[in-house]
Amino acid sequence: MTMEKLKVDIKYPKMPKVKLLDEFKAFALRGNVVDMAVGIIIGAAFGKIVTSIVNDIIMPPIGMLLGGVNFTDLKVVMSQAIGNKPAVSLNYGNFIQLVLDFLIVAFAIFMVVKGISRLRRKEEVAPAPVVTPTPASPSKEELLLTEIRDLLKKNVEK
Repeated sequence: MTMEKLKVDIKYPKMPKVKLLDEFKAFALRGNVVDMAVGIIIGAAFGKIVTSIVNDIIMPPIGMLLGGVNFTDLKVVMSQAIGNKPAVSLNYGNFIQLVLDFLIVAFAIFMVVKGISRLRRKEEVAPAPVVTPTPASPSKEELLLTEIRDLLKKNVEK
């Protein structure tokens, strides 16, 4: 048998043409996705600022008040280092520092959301301008009826 005889003509089902790049552009360029990306980038930078504030400004005075303690060094050693094996310890000082980071970030976000909510409430509470309806001018029929009434009053008075 030769190779030409073994050739089999396989027909694959036609797949609909999907332009993956176009779909991705439509998704990525929607307003909410772009806003979210900006928020994540700003949030990451804000997180670094908060970490610096906690590590470099808040924790040193607290550590000094507690007798010169560096919070990142606080730990409970469960097992000493033996040979090449490192020590096993619970690093609760680092945990305390991270909790403070979280609380500061959470408070800052709370204040931002509170400010935005206050602005939205002011927009909603703002009274709508009062429109005083102008009286409609009488129709032709009303004018005619008024004229007839006035004429009848004159006839009754005579």
